[in-house]
Amino acid sequence: MQEYTEFFQENMILVLVWVGVLAALIGTIFKSSTAKYKIIGSSELTQLINREDGVVVDIRTKDEFKRGHISGAVHILPTEIKSGSIAAIEKYKATPIIVVCKTGQTAHENANALSKAGFEKVSILKNGMTTWNENNLPLVSDKSANKKGKK
Repeated sequence: MQEYTEFFQENMILVLVWVGVLAALIGTIFKSSTAKYKIIGSSELTQLINREDGVVVDIRTKDEFKRGHISGAVHILPTEIKSGSIAAIEKYKATPIIVVCKTGQTAHENANALSKAGFEKVSILKNGMTTWNENNLPLVSDKSANKKGKK
């Protein structure tokens, strides 16, 4: 036991870093297990859209959304979700909602806000549009929509 005490005293910074990492890991696990939303992959997203008429809520910037988004996605800015200006998706409260951002990091807070607003089936696309693009899945852009309209 004395060996452990000596180790802790001599390596206080290392021990504190280890305790901090452990606390962060436990906090992350607890937070994800108590979250009111699920984290899903791109194949699950596709299934939710095809089988349950899921709605993709894209929270990226307008420019990112215009450059390419998942077909049928509704564009809502995070500020609109926080302020409760979500009339565009209000009718989908019982429908699966999939929140998509650029990397999957900012979607958590917005998914939580949607859950609190009464949306029953909220999910997040794991790693956001990065995953979608890495899997070479189709995107719709304003440019392609304009070309279709001109034909």
